[in-house]
Amino acid sequence: MSVQSAINKELFIPRDERMLVAVEVSRRKRKRMSFLPTGAGGDYNTFICVSVTNTRPHQLLITKVKQFGGSSTFTKRTQWTVEKLRQVNGINPNKDCPEFDLVFDGAVDQWVASSSAEKCLFVQILYHACKTYWEGKVGSLGKVVRQRSHSAPLEVPSVASPVPAPRTLQSRRKSYVPSRQTEFINCQPKLTAEACTMNLVIFRCKVFMNRLKNRMVANKSRSPARGKDVIK
Repeated sequence: MSVQSAINKELFIPRDERMLVAVEVSRRKRKRMSFLPTGAGGDYNTFICVSVTNTRPHQLLITKVKQFGGSSTFTKRTQWTVEKLRQVNGINPNKDCPEFDLVFDGAVDQWVASSSAEKCLFVQILYHACKTYWEGKVGSLGKVVRQRSHSAPLEVPSVASPVPAPRTLQSRRKSYVPSRQTEFINCQPKLTAEACTMNLVIFRCKVFMNRLKNRMVANKSRSPARGKDVIK
């Protein structure tokens, strides 16, 4: 089972959420957090996950997950709704790079993904998820406005009171102001405006090859140690 599948099974499925993507990251500017319980040497892995709730109305969530050294379990540290995510900064719009920033209300996280392909896959899936989420919110808003405009009772003013100005449909729409949508800046067009299924497949293949390569290197580094143990 992959790390991403393990995170989904352990943290998201029990909470009736579906994980869309997870990327392993490290901070570009490391913060000292002495209050966190860490393993030997303070070693831990950090993952940024995007998930959606299965219940309606659907919520799009961004979650920071940690796996501390020597532990096979994962710990959910922080979770934000997409309304709190103000900006996604891809750092370089001209070439693939592993760096990206997530700007939340009152916080800016500067990350480096384990590879450029991992970052590109994460940003592309996050962009499509945000686009789908905000389009659904706008559609729901219009439906609510139409329902209220049709169900609003007709007010008959009394003779003694001044006649109130009727509320137009436009004024009703202004009273339902949607949240500001997430902004994507310095991202390559292939991740946002020109994103397509083929690009998604390409990034998934690159991510798979990188993970396979890292696994082979890790196994190769362990094999000499095992050989020495046998000789002893």
